[in-house]
Amino acid sequence: MPLLCVEDLRISLLDAAGRPVEALAGVDLSLERGERLGIVGESGSGKTLLALAIIGLLPPVARPSGRVLLDGRDLVGRDEAALCDVRGRRVAMIFQEPMTALNPAMRIGDQIAEGLVRRGTLGRAAARTRALDLLDRVRIADARHRIDAFPHELSGGQRQRVGIAMALAEQPDLLIADEPTTALDVSVQTEVLAILDELVRDEGMALMLISHNLGLVAEATDRLLVLYAGLALEEGPTAALLSAAVNPYTQALIAARPCRRRHAAERLQAIAGNVPTLGTSAAGCPFAPRCDRASQRCASERPPLRPLAGRRGVRCHHPLLAGEEGSR
Repeated sequence: MPLLCVEDLRISLLDAAGRPVEALAGVDLSLERGERLGIVGESGSGKTLLALAIIGLLPPVARPSGRVLLDGRDLVGRDEAALCDVRGRRVAMIFQEPMTALNPAMRIGDQIAEGLVRRGTLGRAAARTRALDLLDRVRIADARHRIDAFPHELSGGQRQRVGIAMALAEQPDLLIADEPTTALDVSVQTEVLAILDELVRDEGMALMLISHNLGLVAEATDRLLVLYAGLALEEGPTAALLSAAVNPYTQALIAARPCRRRHAAERLQAIAGNVPTLGTSAAGCPFAPRCDRASQRCASERPPLRPLAGRRGVRCHHPLLAGEEGSR
C-alpha cells in the first residue's frame, strides 16, 4: 500500500453568492515512502489547494469529496482532533512564503519546539535540544545563538530553513514543500534543495514538491504531476515527461521555460490566454481555449486520463505521441 493515495479528490468552493464552484476536478495520485513527487502548473491550477486538502487545512468554504488515504486511513471528513493528530506527526508542510510563515512574536526555537511540547512528546528542555539539533541539521550558522532570535532578525534563506526545521520536528512520514524557494536567490535555492534531498534520503520520508520552476523539479523529483484548472493533464517519471511531453499544456510550459542556451535577443514563448477563473471552465478540456491543437470535441467532451507505457498518463484528445499525429 502506498504511503499516500489520493482518489478522485474534488473540492468545491462557495462563490460570493454562496454557489459551489469546482476548484479541483477529480485528482488521483499515489506516493511511496522515499519517493519525491513534483506538482507543477500555473498559478490558479489548484496546486496549493491540493496540498491543503491533504494536510486538512482547507478554508471553511471548501467542500471536499473523494478520498485521501494515508496508510489506508481516509482523512477526508475527519474531525479537527483527528486531523491535528496527523499534522506535524505524520504529514508536515513547508509554506511558500518564508517572510510571513513564521510568527513574528515568537523566538524561532520556541516555534520549532511548540508542537513537541503541546503534544506532550517532549518536555521543554528536551524540545529545545531537539530544536537546536534541527537548526544544525538545516545548516543555520551559529545555531546555539540563533535559536533565541526572532524571525525579523533572520534573512529570507534562514527563515526558510527554520520553516523546514519546524516541519521536521516530529519526523513526519510525508513532507509537503509548497514553493520552498520562493524569493530566494539561486545559491540559497540550491542549498534548500540539497537539504530536502538529504532529508528524504536519510529519513525515508516522502516529499511532495510544489513549484512553478521546472528546472527545480527536474533536479529534485522522481515523478511529476501537471495540474491545470484543478485537473491532472499529464503525469509520469520526471525525466521522461520533461524530455518527451505529450500533452499540449505540458509542452507549452516547457517551451516557456527560461534556458541559458537561448540567445539574449530571443523572446520567451508565452502561453496565450489565462488560466480560467473558478466556475468558468467549459464542459470539455479546460485548456482547449488556449490550445493550438484543440478541436470541437475538446470544447464539449472532457478527455479521460489515458494510460501510457512507463507509468505515464495523459489527459488529452489529441496528444502528440511518438509515431502519431494528433488527429482532429
